[in-house]
Amino acid sequence: MPRHGKKYLEAAGLVDRDRVYPPREALELAQRSSVVDFDATLEAHIRLGVDPRHADQMVRGTVVLPHGTGRRVRVIVFAQGDKAREAAEVGADEVGAEELVKKIEAGWLEFDVALATPDLMGMVGRLGKILGRRGLMPNPKSGTITFDLERAIREVKAGRVEFKVDKGGIIHVPFGKASFEPDQLVENLATLVDAVNRAKPSGAKGQYFRRLSVAATMGPGIRVDVPGVLAAASA
Repeated sequence: MPRHGKKYLEAAGLVDRDRVYPPREALELAQRSSVVDFDATLEAHIRLGVDPRHADQMVRGTVVLPHGTGRRVRVIVFAQGDKAREAAEVGADEVGAEELVKKIEAGWLEFDVALATPDLMGMVGRLGKILGRRGLMPNPKSGTITFDLERAIREVKAGRVEFKVDKGGIIHVPFGKASFEPDQLVENLATLVDAVNRAKPSGAKGQYFRRLSVAATMGPGIRVDVPGVLAAASA
């Protein structure tokens, strides 16, 4: 069995594992229970009552967090001509077509999000094995294949995150930093949970939200009251 260090055990001692916390209290506790020496990322872990093996129960989407994620996002764009110039002007970190494909084929992967215009997907498709297993392949369902590059780049840079249920029926998403104000974290988490709620698939039966917990990097999980988060989203 894995053994936790002293710092983790001290942090875990702050958390009542049998309690479901109101949103603000849970997030303040997550900030206090951070055990790392850097600005920890806060993540939400949402267990849903779906079976993603069935197409009508798949949950995925994107959402722009009102206060961003607290991290700099490196964006590359596969585009040419006027669209390449547009991407560069808006702030893409790397823009190109065939030469960018070859650069990635050679092993370069210093980016967080890849966008592409639809006309270049035939070329970008060569990178499927490289980008696909890293979750970086442009996809129309996540809004990363588009001609509206200005909007897409601005949203990604501002804090757009993608969520997708894994094979265990759980969504894992970063939604801020431990250095954020509690109110900012509440708003970000509420916006995320509201987006997941709106993405409820037609095939989902019974209880949709099974469990929501938050945790700082390498910190203990803290259960959060889902109705309280949804109420914050509608406030």
